[in-house]
Amino acid sequence: VQLQASGGGLAQAGGSLRLSCAASGSTFMVWNHIAWYRQAPGKQREFVAKFSRVGPAPAYADSVQGRFSASIDYTEKTGYLQMNNLKPEDTAVYCCAPNIYTRTQGSVDYWGQGTQVTVSS
Repeated sequence: VQLQASGGGLAQAGGSLRLSCAASGSTFMVWNHIAWYRQAPGKQREFVAKFSRVGPAPAYADSVQGRFSASIDYTEKTGYLQMNNLKPEDTAVYCCAPNIYTRTQGSVDYWGQGTQVTVSS
């Protein structure tokens, strides 16, 4: 499975961006969950959001609760992070981390390449 992240860029405070994490490489795949993490310059990587196909409700970091929304489009084999009401402190490199099942490899945790999000005040 290969992942392609996209959607990052520059936004003004109060604006919106939608990050995508598209999977390819297997005809049959089941997304069990997608998690998103971010790392700002000089800071440790932090959890942002997690959306699961079954089981617990979506989880969000307190700092993004009510502004960010994670989802999965199973037909498109793509995970999303919708980011609204962006703040300068959301500036970071964002990475997707889905768990995907394929017949050949079973359920595997993957990491996408990072995509830069920069929010100006």
